[in-house]
Amino acid sequence: MGLTNKQIVTDFYQTAFDGNPAKAVADHLGDHYIQHNPQAPDGPEAFIGFVEWLRGENPDLQLNIKQVIAEGDIVVTHSELVLRAGQPGRALADIFRLENGKIVEHWDVVQDIPAESANNNGMF
Repeated sequence: MGLTNKQIVTDFYQTAFDGNPAKAVADHLGDHYIQHNPQAPDGPEAFIGFVEWLRGENPDLQLNIKQVIAEGDIVVTHSELVLRAGQPGRALADIFRLENGKIVEHWDVVQDIPAESANNNGMF
């Protein structure tokens, strides 16, 4: 039995941001990859290049997936991206669409985590 869509996306995202985006792409991207982030081009090479650049600029980078929700061919992750240890990171909501067990499309919403909040609930 194959991996669930949740497992595919979780492995893809964690493998990429743990430092091996080429393996993540080889294992989990389909034959096309449509990117909806206006700052990122389509295609697997652009994804690999972005992750390698980001990790190069931030060697202590950590991605902490907090929630994963799946319905049909759509998987949503809610994650904390910490670029530098001890500093507030970013809250990420990523939406992935899969076809035949492969990731083929991506949307995201990124929000900086503020140093102070109007409530004590935290972003996760």
